[in-house]
Amino acid sequence: MLESPPFSHPVHEDIETILLSEAQILQGIERVAAEVTRAYAGREFTVMSVLKGSCVFASDLIRRVPLRLELAFVAASSYRDGTTSGRLDVNYFPADGEIAGRELLLVDDILDTGRTMLALKNELVARGAASVRTCVFLDKPARRAVPLQADHSCFEIEDKFVVGYGLDFAGAYRNLPYLGVLRQAAIERRQAHQASRAAATGRA
Repeated sequence: MLESPPFSHPVHEDIETILLSEAQILQGIERVAAEVTRAYAGREFTVMSVLKGSCVFASDLIRRVPLRLELAFVAASSYRDGTTSGRLDVNYFPADGEIAGRELLLVDDILDTGRTMLALKNELVARGAASVRTCVFLDKPARRAVPLQADHSCFEIEDKFVVGYGLDFAGAYRNLPYLGVLRQAAIERRQAHQASRAAATGRA
């Protein structure tokens, strides 16, 4: 069983490769927190965390930014509709009072195609944000489908499916303290578990 001090976790055996250790992750966050501090020096701003994936990253990030800030949350996803950014499917959006006239730092766990991030950024601007900067834990430039570059990024990674530190697979593994790649057997087991739950729900 793979272990990550100071504790071991029963799902560690599902991880094939650890891409980023807990120590490496914290180093990356310290660097980005310093960038954010410089970018907003002398100004109050709002960190807007995209749920659910970025909550762990955003929590660690804001505790390293010694500035006056507020925290808000948004839950949304995008899908293609023939436009550049695609349509935005909003599950939860902050009140306009948390957006209009505010300088916003939009924080997400991963930037891959860029569709959701771009759609969110455009929506925030349309709702009156004074400015919108973007900050991501992970950047997958090989997956980019729209012209978008994050203003702040902790790590650039290859096109691999990763879990841990807020990122999940079928709802699991968000609590791992590192970033890892799942074993194929774990993927198949989790998929079977989800299918079983869906079937049970359908019978209820």
